[in-house]
Amino acid sequence: MKAASFGAVNRAAAGAAGASSGGKTVMITGVSKGLGRALALELAKRGHTIIGCSRAQDKLNSLQSELSSDHNNHHLLLIADVRSNSSVEELARAVIEKKGVPDIIVNNAGTINRNNKIWEVPEEEFDAVIDTNVKGIANVLRHFIPIMLPNKQGIIVNFSSGWGRSGAALVAPYCASKWAVEGLTRSVAKELPDGMAVIALNPGVIHTEMLQSCFGTSASIYQEPDAWASKAATMILNLTGADNGASLTV
Repeated sequence: MKAASFGAVNRAAAGAAGASSGGKTVMITGVSKGLGRALALELAKRGHTIIGCSRAQDKLNSLQSELSSDHNNHHLLLIADVRSNSSVEELARAVIEKKGVPDIIVNNAGTINRNNKIWEVPEEEFDAVIDTNVKGIANVLRHFIPIMLPNKQGIIVNFSSGWGRSGAALVAPYCASKWAVEGLTRSVAKELPDGMAVIALNPGVIHTEMLQSCFGTSASIYQEPDAWASKAATMILNLTGADNGASLTV
């Protein structure tokens, strides 16, 4: 973001503070399905304000209806593609104008390659994994850290994986991307001021479309996103600046 934006940031943040009614403002990428959707619904149920982005307008509309079912319309869901730097820049502008600076950012948006040996993974599929899982987070960091810096507070959670700390056959691109998330997080942690924190969080093994692509029907033996979200929400809400640079697991 350009330096000229900071005055607007502070004014918008002040205006948004009153609207939050003591709750936190949490931005979640990839909010339209899976873990992102489950986490958004859980946090909203607890009284927090959700800012969400996704590439799927129809799924955002569905989530908006569910979030607003209690006649609470203070949530903000926007179309954005984290793979695109310009799209994330526009997202940041919209968030600042309408909600101010998020208290917590959850970089959840992610994808995985189809099960294949690395030499059989098409170039465009490999690129899609890296562009979403690594560059997507970098784009969010590029445009949102600067608006958090003046207040020297804010928590950023980068979703990693157990496969970001170990390896597995047939999902090498995904493993590489999540190892990159771990390294990126530890490095950025050393660049943040006291009071802020960036954390690599392994969500664990959850029954999602992504897991089904790897495990097939056996994915159903694992916990559902709703059950996971209850634990994840509590953990994320309790993160502090003291957790900066940590690699944690739900």
